[in-house]
Amino acid sequence: MKKIGVLFGVENTFPGALVDKINSMDIEGVSAEFVHLGGVQMAVPSGYAVIVDRISHDIPFYRAFLKNAVLTGTQVINNPFWWSADDKFFNYALASQLGVAVPRTVLLPHKQYPAQINSRSLRNLEYPLDWDAIFDYVRFPAFLKPHDGGGWRDVFYVQNREEFFAAYDQTRDLCMILQAAVHFKEYFRCYVVGQSEIRIMSYDPHRPHEQRYVLDPPPYDKKLLKRVEKDGLTLCRALGYDLNTVEFAVKDGTPYAIDFMNPVPDADLHSVGEKSFRWIVDAVARLAVKKAQTTNKLRSPLNWAGFLNGPLAKKDRPAR
Repeated sequence: MKKIGVLFGVENTFPGALVDKINSMDIEGVSAEFVHLGGVQMAVPSGYAVIVDRISHDIPFYRAFLKNAVLTGTQVINNPFWWSADDKFFNYALASQLGVAVPRTVLLPHKQYPAQINSRSLRNLEYPLDWDAIFDYVRFPAFLKPHDGGGWRDVFYVQNREEFFAAYDQTRDLCMILQAAVHFKEYFRCYVVGQSEIRIMSYDPHRPHEQRYVLDPPPYDKKLLKRVEKDGLTLCRALGYDLNTVEFAVKDGTPYAIDFMNPVPDADLHSVGEKSFRWIVDAVARLAVKKAQTTNKLRSPLNWAGFLNGPLAKKDRPAR
């Protein structure tokens, strides 16, 4: 029996619906359940062909467990090796190389450093920073936000130098990026599943969190939607994510990729709405089953590149 496990935290609607959907598909040799674990022995198989991860970004124990599971043959959605190595600043730089429009972005040194760091540790760092050059490049208004954060934590909207420095002084030892604001006309949040399926959802980040998904959107230009679809798939394929949301702010007909490091995107029934909820449950269920059915046929090379790229079919493995 190939088991699909769902690893989750405070979510209530999506994990149970996903398990029920997979089991209702009544596929011979495949079943789904919630993951149950205690102490984890090294290099011992997890017992799961596939694990859908919804919580390891918050709990290091789970992240270490999932890496061990990958080592012993489990396929994880999303790959914990990719996720551990990723950050938003890299993503913006990658997008620019891929031809996807992104706002002007600068990586900034920490405002504060851990206590054990002293001035000798920073001898390669320019001081004082050339703030004029940074502000001339990004231009105000802008967003100051963590280079690997999420959930709108520690995000500041700044309209001038004074507001920037007031916000920067509050960032503690976080590594931050300063990014030009996009005054958008349309805004989309797109589910991408399996690097092949995409659902474009109208979204309004100005609304209260629980009301941001626009359930009755107006008609949009088909050419614009096609560009959003293409860019969303391009980004997820390059980043290696099988489950992600990609956010686009549209200005003068150009969709700018704003946020596309969301490997545990909101999938709650009460926020995304019934139609999008059913779409994401069905799409992830199909993906998990497909991966479970190929587990015995695939194997990752035992090196970092292999862990990042995922399992390879036997014919594709390098010779030893």
